[in-house]
Amino acid sequence: MNTGAHADSRAGRPEIPTRLLVHALVREDGTVDTDELHTVAGLLGMTDQQVRLCVKRLVVEGRFTREGRGRKAVLHAVADVTGAFAPDAAFVRHAYRQDTGLAPWDGTWHLFAFAVPESRRTARDALREHLLHLGAAPVHSGLYVTANPVAELVDAEARRLGVLDALTRLTTTDLRIGDTTEPRALAAALWPLTGITERYEHLAAFAESLRARLAEEPQPSDAERLTLAVELAALFTAAMTPDPLLPPELLPQPWPGTRARRLTADCWDHLDPPARTGGSPAPRLFTLYADALRPVDGG
Repeated sequence: MNTGAHADSRAGRPEIPTRLLVHALVREDGTVDTDELHTVAGLLGMTDQQVRLCVKRLVVEGRFTREGRGRKAVLHAVADVTGAFAPDAAFVRHAYRQDTGLAPWDGTWHLFAFAVPESRRTARDALREHLLHLGAAPVHSGLYVTANPVAELVDAEARRLGVLDALTRLTTTDLRIGDTTEPRALAAALWPLTGITERYEHLAAFAESLRARLAEEPQPSDAERLTLAVELAALFTAAMTPDPLLPPELLPQPWPGTRARRLTADCWDHLDPPARTGGSPAPRLFTLYADALRPVDGG
């Protein structure tokens, strides 16, 4: 695959918003090289005008300041904006621990119920979003369940929101919804496993293709390598974000997430940061993923 082929064929590649690309290219020193930004954007099928308009909006919003003009400009992040592209390291490490059998399920379901009045709607919505972020699924209005022990995290958020007195939590090993009691059947009914499977299959196909590309000669150019890293990060984030990280005991086997994560880690081991001119730092993306995907141990 040469640079032209990569730029001309977008079939099966992730669609990356220009704004997220800017975030992905923030370097360790909080800057973005706009020449590098335009080069990678071009490989992703974006136009120079598209990039310029996006940068202008980000500056107007106060998210970045700009030093210089044109492709010689340097953007300075006002705050850490890499979160949109960065994995939650603890979340990812737990997934890899599950993949290697280091986090078996003890058969306990964790349930959370709350009744927050309409006058505190903002807090109620925030608590619900926090539960969903932690992988809980709604059972009925105001009642959520997860197989993971997240009570301390839920309590902390409820306390922060000032609604801890409206939160009830309990555990059970005897969960029944209608006539369904078998754990895997319950998981299949509560969580959108089909959609999650499709995302992981897409990630695995891309990672497998990328691994083959990294074994070929000639090797990808520095700009291609960075582009491929951004694409891999985008697909990994898209697959992991909706994943409730159910224990393997509740999932169809073989579970595609296990293979996709293994392939991703293997690719990242070979995606060294591109060579930097003048000693400029590499994008923070490489450090974030190297940390999140580092090998798990048995502790």
